[in-house]
Amino acid sequence: MAVVVGSKAPEFTLTNQDREPVTLSGLKGQPVVLAFFPAAFSSVCTKELCTFKDSMAQLGKANAQVFGISVDTFFTLKAFQDQQKLTFPLLSDFNKTAIRDYGVYNEDMIGLKGIAKRATFVIDKDGVVQHAEVLEDARNEPDYDAVFKALGQ
Repeated sequence: MAVVVGSKAPEFTLTNQDREPVTLSGLKGQPVVLAFFPAAFSSVCTKELCTFKDSMAQLGKANAQVFGISVDTFFTLKAFQDQQKLTFPLLSDFNKTAIRDYGVYNEDMIGLKGIAKRATFVIDKDGVVQHAEVLEDARNEPDYDAVFKALGQ
């Protein structure tokens, strides 16, 4: 079951594209946007993360930290970030702990087993989920306006 609005965001420590650990609780006091995505270099995931990149000025007004999260290795995420010139960290959930904790584990997507569903969560400065959207069809993009609204934009 996916994490719901009003609940405490599950803690995680994941490795970013530069092989550095990132812990959610280390960001307390700052809003966080988690964008779970199925796979680096896929067309819809690229479009989604580039939309977040293009929205960084608006997200910056809310002092929000954005993270893209997938089960790809940090090597893949580094190549993806470089190719797309993404200006926010990408986190590797290679061991699939965060996708399980957030309830976005996709058993089987066109033969790909155990990847992330496309999902976005907005977590406030106190670690409480203010927006949660889990998409069952990975061909759809998240509701960006709802993300901005949850951040007070």
